[in-house]
Amino acid sequence: MKNLIFALLLLSTTAYAQQKELGLPEQVAPKDRIAFAMYTVHDNTVKMLAQFYPIKNYDPTYAFLQIKENGEWVQKDSAEIIYPGYTCHFRIDNWDDTKAYEYRVAYNTDSPHKNHDAYYEGIIQKNPRDKDEFVMGVFSCNSIYENHGGNVSRQDIVDNMKAIKADMLFFAGDQVYDHSEHYWHWLRFGQDFGELLRNIPTVTIPDDHDIGQANLWGESGRKGTGRDGWNGGYVMPVEYVKEVERAQCGHLPDPYDPTPIEQGIGVYYTALTWGGISFAIIEDRKFKSAPGNILNGKMKSNNPLEFDVHGATLLGDRQLKFLEDWSDDWKDAEIKAVLSQTIFASLNTASGTKKNVMHRDYDTNGWPQAGRNKAVAVIRKSYSCMIAGDTHLGSVIHHGIYEYGDAGYSFASPAIASLWMRWWEPEGKANNAIAGIPYTGEYLDGFDNKLDVRAVANPVLDDNIPADDLVNARGAGIGVVRFKKSTREITFECWPRNVDILNPDNKPFAGWPVKFSQFDNYVVKNGFELPTLKIADVDCVVTVKNHYTKELIFSVRINGKEFKPKVENAGDYDILVGEGESIKTYYRVRAEKENRETLKVE
Repeated sequence: MKNLIFALLLLSTTAYAQQKELGLPEQVAPKDRIAFAMYTVHDNTVKMLAQFYPIKNYDPTYAFLQIKENGEWVQKDSAEIIYPGYTCHFRIDNWDDTKAYEYRVAYNTDSPHKNHDAYYEGIIQKNPRDKDEFVMGVFSCNSIYENHGGNVSRQDIVDNMKAIKADMLFFAGDQVYDHSEHYWHWLRFGQDFGELLRNIPTVTIPDDHDIGQANLWGESGRKGTGRDGWNGGYVMPVEYVKEVERAQCGHLPDPYDPTPIEQGIGVYYTALTWGGISFAIIEDRKFKSAPGNILNGKMKSNNPLEFDVHGATLLGDRQLKFLEDWSDDWKDAEIKAVLSQTIFASLNTASGTKKNVMHRDYDTNGWPQAGRNKAVAVIRKSYSCMIAGDTHLGSVIHHGIYEYGDAGYSFASPAIASLWMRWWEPEGKANNAIAGIPYTGEYLDGFDNKLDVRAVANPVLDDNIPADDLVNARGAGIGVVRFKKSTREITFECWPRNVDILNPDNKPFAGWPVKFSQFDNYVVKNGFELPTLKIADVDCVVTVKNHYTKELIFSVRINGKEFKPKVENAGDYDILVGEGESIKTYYRVRAEKENRETLKVE
């Protein structure tokens, strides 16, 4: 009994210390028990996470979601508060997304003491499908530690997202840097960004630090042995990992295939369509092979092909199947994008310090090469760009598989704040470099992946920089992505911290903004042509499949009434025009080097 009492006292003391250190309220009144909330809306379903401060004594372990209709609060759902983590998950099906609604999370409302009632209010926004330009904020690597430069207010981020009227927020990982106390640091995350989260649809996905590791090669969920992750698997107890994923992913649309992986760890990879943009949300760490298990003595080799090991996995078969199925599903979508934790390249030549030269980084999605190429090859089938974080190094890359630039563009947002720096400063002059923008052009990364680097925001290395400027000296910043649906133009912006991005006197990092067409995400330079399609309806979906294998070659919603499909290989193809139940199919159409034929599609 004495040991139990001592353990409870120790736990209480630790919690108090965490609250004080993180600037959280030391005592939370019953009326303030709800810390924050965030939500998504997909296919007329609302999913919402309500995050609570600790539930104590005889406080209720359930809460309610209410919507204001005709001036009255109407209860739509109730749910249990889950321990550990104190999260509550709501769902409303058959949602009318044609207008905005006020919501509130209600707690303790059956208490006889009215001053114990707790409410948390926000707005579930109208679907912005009618807006021509869809705007998304992108963030990652949210260190709060002083020696990381992270002990600065996040109000600049909040103010900028409100000013640009962001339609969606994407936090790409490492929202939390503490490796054993996710809950308290997650509360701090909500304290910093709650003003945005309550009103703007938000995607958060956990990365390695969130689940308590320096790196993560998930190996399909097996038990890990070291925090560095080198030999694969998850080190923290399963319930810890589940708590993190409940908190960060419980409000995402239902997973494509919810089958758990090893140890009963869940999955969250899924699709989200909002405002005419369809997002594939993937888990690029969870199924990835660990280098320590399969590279053996190859580490000392200077030949990148030595690391292209047969059987090494990146996304895994389950996620590749998901991406294939998602690629030709264009319901309510005009443009597509893939959201992941990190980019499909090893874009750094030094890591930590400039003296630490790094020719290849296995923590990136540049490795394993075959897995990387499979992923990028599937992603380009939907003409998708790619958006991620993790690297602490803002960058834009036009990826290549067989040739430079034959696949999609990627954007890695810089860190909100981080100690660890990375540089991209390759030697030699590159083809297709941008005048006046250093280190751009066509390069091979350390794994021989083809990269056409269009912008990079290297940190500034200066020992004389004051501590309170560390956040900017280390290349910290935020990302903004703009999807212009009428022209199918996508714009990547990368901004330093603590600037008003709407002030014309302030500039983004050198090389930004980067603009490109949706159709630049799958470029066939020396291929074969199919007939020109002249279609009676505007902006139809055009899907091309191999006639014999039925393999999807690509699927895209075109811009206008005319489109000339191009494929990489000669042969016979099926062309499908339309979507849903309104599809017209042309079978066994021959691809030729020069095809002057026209197909009129009524």
